[in-house]
Amino acid sequence: AHAAKHGPLALLQFDAHSDTWADDDPARVDHGTIIYKAVKEGLIDPDRSVQVGIRVENEPTLGIERIDARSVHRDGPDAIVRRIRNRLGDAKTYLTFDIDAFDPATAPGTGTPVWEGLTSAEVAPILRGLAGVHLVGMDVVEVSPPFDHANMTAIMGAHVGYDLICLWCWTRR
Repeated sequence: AHAAKHGPLALLQFDAHSDTWADDDPARVDHGTIIYKAVKEGLIDPDRSVQVGIRVENEPTLGIERIDARSVHRDGPDAIVRRIRNRLGDAKTYLTFDIDAFDPATAPGTGTPVWEGLTSAEVAPILRGLAGVHLVGMDVVEVSPPFDHANMTAIMGAHVGYDLICLWCWTRR
């Protein structure tokens, strides 16, 4: 729906997985192929898109810039914000945050956890550093209450959701 209104969008994806498994079966849609299909259908502009926190890579990259979790740990939030802003420019952007971008030690309640993930001390300043990015849509996905002991993941998801709403409001100032 967003691409129908705005044309191909830049994608800013926080995730442990690239979700680019090649699958040209139009009847099959799953969480591992969604980015592949969106690029192939022209919904996403890969030249303006960024994936952050990736720890399980699938080829091809489809032209999307990948910033793996180790780069975030090594370079720090400010450098990552600069890379993201440089790639997105003024493009209309859809931001998706898969909760498994976080390390499962702090957000275990997800279906496909992968260790060495991002921390809240990294994610919060990255999200807040994106104020002014031209957001046209956003989501928080893959929070799974059955796996969420002590509501740790729900709390992380709520904080991410709050910061995304703040970004949305900043965009519309």
